[in-house]
Amino acid sequence: MMRTSALCIRCAIRQPRLRRVSISAMFIRRHIPLCESKSRLEQTSFYSSSSDGDGEKPAQTEETAAVETAIVEGNDISGMSTINIPDVFPIVPVLAINRYPLFPGFIKKVDIVKDDSLKHVIRNRVALKQPYVGVFVKQDDENKEEVVTSLSQLYNVGCFAQVRVIEMRDHGKVLELVLSAHRRIRMLEPVEEGSADESHKTLNGRRAGIRKKGLTIPKSVQPTVDRTSILLARTENVIAEPAERSNETKAKMQAVVQTIRDVVQYSALFGQQINLLLHPSQNVIENPVYLCDLVATLVQSADTKELQEMMEEISVSRRLDLALVLIQKEKTVAKLKYDINKDVEKKVQDQHRKYLLNEQLKIIKKELGLEKDDKSTIIERMEERLKDLKVPEYAMKVIKEEQQKLQFLDPHSSEFGVTRNYLDWLTNIPWGVTSEENNDLQKARTALDQGHYGMKDVKQRILEFIAVSILKKHVGGKILCLHGPPGTGKTSIAKSIAEALNREYFRFSVGGMTDVAEIKGHRRTYVGAMPGKMIQCLKKVHTENPLVLIDEVDKIGGAGYHGDPASALLELLDPEQNANFNDHFLDVPVDLSRVLFICTANVVDQIPGPLKDRMELIDVSGYLAEEKVEIAQQYLVPQARKETSLTEEQLVVDKSAVEHLIKYYCRESGVRNLQKHIDRVFRKAALEIADRSSSNSDESVPTIVVDKENLEKYVGRPKFPSDRMYEKTPPGVTMGLAWTAMGGSALYIEAVLKRPVDLASDKDGSLEITGNLGDVMKVCSLYVHVATFVHIHSGY
Repeated sequence: MMRTSALCIRCAIRQPRLRRVSISAMFIRRHIPLCESKSRLEQTSFYSSSSDGDGEKPAQTEETAAVETAIVEGNDISGMSTINIPDVFPIVPVLAINRYPLFPGFIKKVDIVKDDSLKHVIRNRVALKQPYVGVFVKQDDENKEEVVTSLSQLYNVGCFAQVRVIEMRDHGKVLELVLSAHRRIRMLEPVEEGSADESHKTLNGRRAGIRKKGLTIPKSVQPTVDRTSILLARTENVIAEPAERSNETKAKMQAVVQTIRDVVQYSALFGQQINLLLHPSQNVIENPVYLCDLVATLVQSADTKELQEMMEEISVSRRLDLALVLIQKEKTVAKLKYDINKDVEKKVQDQHRKYLLNEQLKIIKKELGLEKDDKSTIIERMEERLKDLKVPEYAMKVIKEEQQKLQFLDPHSSEFGVTRNYLDWLTNIPWGVTSEENNDLQKARTALDQGHYGMKDVKQRILEFIAVSILKKHVGGKILCLHGPPGTGKTSIAKSIAEALNREYFRFSVGGMTDVAEIKGHRRTYVGAMPGKMIQCLKKVHTENPLVLIDEVDKIGGAGYHGDPASALLELLDPEQNANFNDHFLDVPVDLSRVLFICTANVVDQIPGPLKDRMELIDVSGYLAEEKVEIAQQYLVPQARKETSLTEEQLVVDKSAVEHLIKYYCRESGVRNLQKHIDRVFRKAALEIADRSSSNSDESVPTIVVDKENLEKYVGRPKFPSDRMYEKTPPGVTMGLAWTAMGGSALYIEAVLKRPVDLASDKDGSLEITGNLGDVMKVCSLYVHVATFVHIHSGY
């Protein structure tokens, strides 16, 4: 993996024994220009120059000294001697970098971590006084490999760079290079490492004085080289077109410079970076090539393709156009960041100002005695709730103890929150508050008949309850259980009863409940503990005498890891115990004796015996056909008409259609399925009316009449054609009855003769009953067997 970071060449020159480079936030840039050294190399000047053949190139000194042949780890090569950069150097090692190209006149720090072959090649080149590399950008930004296997993986135009600093760190695992770029080059073809070494062997030996002294270059141990990797390449210089000093060029340059100034206004860091990058010897306005490379080095919002296009462009005029586009894009991004930061800073300042003002206001009010601390405010609010309540002494004692405890707790502690939550529940219970009962029998009878048809047993029992309350002059609680098949109105009648009695209504279902804590609450020691359903009910309804509907009591879960909910209901539904119901969370007795409990169930046999013993069972059986017709006409049809917004002038449902619907489509005990079919009739009629209205907008739509003749058009074919298969049952066939808690149906039972009957035999034969039949069906089968046997022996 190759890592790149920024480095100022001033630091690199002034510290010859460079081991580590400390980079501040201002220096976190990918390129830093060459700058003039003011250290011990006063005689040598390194100028930032874009040597594309058109810019002004400062004159270099003629002094040239030999570079050591062996690399001393951590040496600053640039500080040893001034090196004349060759104008032509065709074969260079290939350094592949990611994302940002290296432009002439700037430097880049590159780390080589994994590839030992590349390390070996570069160290050999430096030892042979050829510290030059070609820096090219990978076409795939996600490619993290340090070497490439094909030229197609790189852009073919890069930069010819000199290794200014070379250092080994991390115990020799990382080779750190500081590269200074000089000119643009184009990669032509890969070169094998051996052929390149032979071509420079004579030149390197002459420079090192080896031939004169008769010495030989020692052979170093070379690592294994991957032949598929491209380590060296043949290159050629990219010659840019001469820059024209025209007015158009000057205008473009001024536009670029002005945009840079605009960016500096939005980003202070951008201005600091420019101060670091600008070389004192360079006049930006007079050097368009340097200006373009400076822009490409500064921008961070450009992608790799845009920067590479700047690198490959040979026309200075076109290069200025590209630079203007890049710096304009950078200006847009900088302005957006500036606006975002400004908005965020304004919000933070407003919040901080508001916080300070609130704190000052609290202190002023506290000094004036206008406001108390949070604890006193909480306690006063609780006292206000208890002012009109008749709290028992034992409950008031607990409340006072908890309030005193609250005074000594830290408001930021977890115990403070637990205690406050506990007091909130205790003070929100309606101690001694009851709603006024309705003692008018006629009014109660009207309220019950208004919502439900039939159900005489249930209505009669509620009227008896009201009559006893009138004579006793005391309203108590009761536990009723309505049981019957689904769809008979058990749940809905409970709400009508609450309206008839003028009581608050609360419903919760225990179907599938397996946790006792749902009924009796959690202990306060648990995180997130809360009371059970009954305490939640009292807090919601604000009275001690609500009507509580416990739905699906026959489907309550069995005993398990979290206890037995059915056993927990025993204390709740026992009139002798619920006057002192103890919730685990409150741990204070609560009076539930005034609560009217109504339970619903489908199958009474599934209710646990001790729980069923505490209830008064009321059978809510299925409706007769005549009752279903009345329910449909009085309740279901008006409800469906209201939901679909269809008037009687648009749709008329005949009584014969309802009777036909009940007889051949809906034979269940309840009316839930009947309601679904009526809704279906209204929906299809609404669609038909809407289609007619859209096609005949000017004409009035005729009234749709649904009767038994056209009922099949709206609800489909009948599901129950007829139960009677025979007018007169033949021998061996009889009728039986199959029933469950959901309803019943008539079934035909037929006996099959397996072999001829020998009338002279004394054997009575045998009967085999197939299927899983109940006792009633088994009796019916025996009747068939006896009747058949008698019929056969009668000589038919």
